[in-house]
Amino acid sequence: MGFFQGDTSSVLLEWPRTTKFILSACAATVAEIVTFPLDLTKTRLQIQGEAAQGGSGSRAYRGLVRTAFGIAREEGPLKLWQGATPAIYRHIVYSGVRMVAYEQLRESPLGRNEDAGFPFWKSVVGGMLGGALGQFMASPTDLVKVQMQMEGRRRLEGKPPRVRGVYHAFAKIISEGGVRGLWAGWVPNVQRAALVNLGDLTTYDSVKHFLLRNTTIPDNSVCHGLASTCSGLVAAIMGTPADVIKTRIMNQPRDNGGRGLLYKSSLDCLLQTIRGEGFMSLYKGFLPTWMRMAPWSMTFWLSYEQIRRATGVTSF
Repeated sequence: MGFFQGDTSSVLLEWPRTTKFILSACAATVAEIVTFPLDLTKTRLQIQGEAAQGGSGSRAYRGLVRTAFGIAREEGPLKLWQGATPAIYRHIVYSGVRMVAYEQLRESPLGRNEDAGFPFWKSVVGGMLGGALGQFMASPTDLVKVQMQMEGRRRLEGKPPRVRGVYHAFAKIISEGGVRGLWAGWVPNVQRAALVNLGDLTTYDSVKHFLLRNTTIPDNSVCHGLASTCSGLVAAIMGTPADVIKTRIMNQPRDNGGRGLLYKSSLDCLLQTIRGEGFMSLYKGFLPTWMRMAPWSMTFWLSYEQIRRATGVTSF
């Protein structure tokens, strides 16, 4: 056992970036499985009543709880996890890249101060860049996830299914729009990720180290829980409008060239949404977004910090 532990430690030290990528992917997978039904509920709330689709403004469901129970009653409880597979694939790429990128930026080239502190403005830049890079890499899996999440609703409306599974969805997207079609909606996707990580990564890192410097709270689960609670709330506030735009662009029908038939760009979608449904429509699904981000953030950060500690990697 001692030999195994020593051998494992040497591997972790030799491949620090790969190790952190794997650890963050594991923590993200746990968080995604636990909170995925709230993500599905959020997506359904954001799509219903869509003015550009000819919606009348009436909603099939009202509120988080009724929407979730409606999905479970009409489509089956397991449908609350429809699209979970590509969501996990997404987070393996997205969370792995964003976490490694942020830590790398924090050490260099942005760098800490001489007192080992990391200025807030650098944390903002690092969080947004890390989130944008991670989401760009993971955008194809996010596109598949959104389309799979809407299949249950399409069947209830009597519409033919668009996709039969993860691999069929990938193949269909490529056949219709080429490889570039996998990055449909990547601009609002990346914009959203930059804002979400401004809330998540930046807030968590800043609050955690503020607590460590200015209170008697040690670097333990209490500190991690407080920091993750703050990060989940700020991430939901920052990211919900961009999330609504991203979801609508990804869910819109497309022509044979992969071009959207409803929205020309994320700006066009933003303007149509505000004109047709009002400004507050940008916060459709805010409650499930927050209620998902809060437990997701807490589950992720607590898991990530504990996994790092268990494997001998320094605290985030």
